[in-house]
Parts: sequence; C-alpha cells; structure tokens
Amino acid sequence: MKARTDKIVLVGFMGTGKSTVARLLAGRLGIGRVDLDEEIEREAGCTIAELFDTKGEAHFRDLESNVLARLMAEDRPLVLATGGGAVLREANREAMLRSGFVAALTALPERIIERVSGDGARPLLRGDVGERVRRLMAEREHAYDFAHIKIDTTDLKPDEVADRILAAVKESTA
Repeated sequence: MKARTDKIVLVGFMGTGKSTVARLLAGRLGIGRVDLDEEIEREAGCTIAELFDTKGEAHFRDLESNVLARLMAEDRPLVLATGGGAVLREANREAMLRSGFVAALTALPERIIERVSGDGARPLLRGDVGERVRRLMAEREHAYDFAHIKIDTTDLKPDEVADRILAAVKESTA
C-alpha cells in the first residue's frame, strides 16, 4: 500500500530533531506545520510539565491521542512533529500510517543527552538525564520501527535530514 504523502509525520525520541526538521519541511513545501506538544499545550491551557504534575502521564497520553487523531483526520496537508511517546499507543501508530508518510528520526544516546541536557520542560527527564535517556531509549527500542523511513540524525544537519525525507516521500509516490 502506498503511503499518503499530504501529511508528513515525524516520530522519534526526544532530541532527534523533529521540531526543527518539521519547520524546514513545512517551509520548503509551503504547507502548515504543527508541533503536537505545542498543540496539546494550547488546547490544555498549560504546559506539558504542568499536565504531568497535575493530571499525570495517563491523562496526558489520552489528550495526546485525541489531538493526534483530530490532526490526522483533518483534510489539509501538514507536517506534524510528534512528541517522543506518541508512538506508544497502537491507535496512534495506525492513525499516522493511515493518514500520512511517517519518518522516524533516531540518534545516538550521547547526542540526545547533549541536545536535551538543561531542558527543564521535559518531565520524563527529571533526575539523572543520562540515565533517564538511556532507560527510555531501551524501553522504546522498537517503538519507531513502524515508520516508512528511519533516519539517524546523529551526524546530520537538519537540512540534510529534510532532504532525505523529501527524497523518500518522492520515491514513495513514484
């Protein structure tokens, strides 16, 4: 089955470059960009860290699934940068695959730790960042395997990642 390409969905662990690459892709394609975490914060009226603190991760994941389903069902082209855990639910993965071209961004743990250290807005990284990143990456080792393409961003510039995604999208429609 050919992937739909009017929506490009970026998945991957935090710090792999999803938000940055989404901005580049949307600009190049002249379509809208949505950051799933930003959209959740807008709808909830508070930050994700506050959602985790006041309502818990399960409530956040429910909200994430609802917002994702709505965005994927919209009849407009867009580039969507998801949060790192959006792939944890089967229904989310199915919605992404049904309605878009899914690109998984990966990176080595050391690079991710460099990129996310000092980012207090990430509730799942509270405590020892290195230990938390390694443990979460191990738990999610195969969580991104469903994507149409996987790109290791460790040594790539965001423009190079965008180039590879656009080439894969073009190839999928050929």
